[in-house]
Amino acid sequence: MTKKAQGDSDREPLAPGFRTRAIHVGGEVDPATGAVVPPIHFASTFRQPGAGQWGQYDYSRSGNPTRTALQSTLASLESEGTQHCAGALAFSTGMAAIHAVTMLLRSGDHVVAGTDIYGGAYRLLHQICDASGIRVTLVDMTDLDAVEAAIQPETKLIWGETVGNPRLTVPDLPAIANIAKRHGVMTGVDNTFGTPALMRPLSWGIDIVMHSATKYLGGHSDCLGGTLAVADRDLLDRLYFIQNATGAVLDPMSCFLVSRGLKTLDLRVREQSATAMQLATWLESHERVRTVIYPGLVSHPQSELAHRLFDQGTPNDHKRFGAMITFELDGSLETVRDACQNTRLFHLAVSLGAVESLIEQPATMSHASYAPEDRAKHGITDSLIRLSVGLENIDDLKNDLQQAFGA
Repeated sequence: MTKKAQGDSDREPLAPGFRTRAIHVGGEVDPATGAVVPPIHFASTFRQPGAGQWGQYDYSRSGNPTRTALQSTLASLESEGTQHCAGALAFSTGMAAIHAVTMLLRSGDHVVAGTDIYGGAYRLLHQICDASGIRVTLVDMTDLDAVEAAIQPETKLIWGETVGNPRLTVPDLPAIANIAKRHGVMTGVDNTFGTPALMRPLSWGIDIVMHSATKYLGGHSDCLGGTLAVADRDLLDRLYFIQNATGAVLDPMSCFLVSRGLKTLDLRVREQSATAMQLATWLESHERVRTVIYPGLVSHPQSELAHRLFDQGTPNDHKRFGAMITFELDGSLETVRDACQNTRLFHLAVSLGAVESLIEQPATMSHASYAPEDRAKHGITDSLIRLSVGLENIDDLKNDLQQAFGA
């Protein structure tokens, strides 16, 4: 019999609010000691009751109590209203999680993917999946007609992002989910930028939600990890089989760190988003800045849709739109590079979503794996700068960018 995923959730979503579930679901008091923080289980193997008799855990690749706790927390946070998350899986990295999704496919299958996606996902689709005979078509996910037109008889997966990377496009994912269901196609999205604090795509009919747990879920730039949350139990079991067979599991220490990060996720994301809104507004009025892309700005091409999808159930005047900002700075490639290198508080680094603010030039860093013609076609220009806004004081961040622009 196929082994079931550890940390899956057969019960109804809990009534308490998001922050309460982030702290208490999966973080139950240790029954052996009364410790309010569950212990970290480093054991690689577990004593069984008898030969051929299996306990809940047998080998840590197949299941581990610390990983189960994290997966239980995330499954609860991904649930929304009556839409119940069947369960979650924790992987060694975000790319390992996406790779597991692509392993559901076979040679001859076709994938429709967004043009505004993480460079690592682009590389996986174009340099790994294509070697297995899986074809990929990139399409602007904000164009619903183009998405539907790209679907072929062999299409098995539509892959996008809740907020595009790096141009922060916001696709109409509820509509895309409906299109996919009409054609019998599975949908998966990367919700790293949105986080479950602001967006819960399973409630829109999306089948698989992925997070790079390295980013906002962990939140402190001190661990690697990836997660998948799934609406359907059969699909969860298929993904668990792939994970167990290939071994891309998250280690116990990293599971603990991500679980700890989830407890403050909502508070961090809301504060970071509030600062990002102020910073985006300031940048939009700056003489050195050509364009600013931020979903909370009226100037954003999908501003109205962003108000509908972000921060579900929150009045418009209290909504949060994430902590990522992209903008174009006047000047040459070298000028932009110098500005990125001259910041003092913003660290010049890839990654995002942590308490410290980061700055990067996508064309030469996070999206360098894009083919040059695809970068040009999809607006990843040399003048583009991507900010990940942390928890520093807003005036300090403004001053830091101001002096970097001047330098």
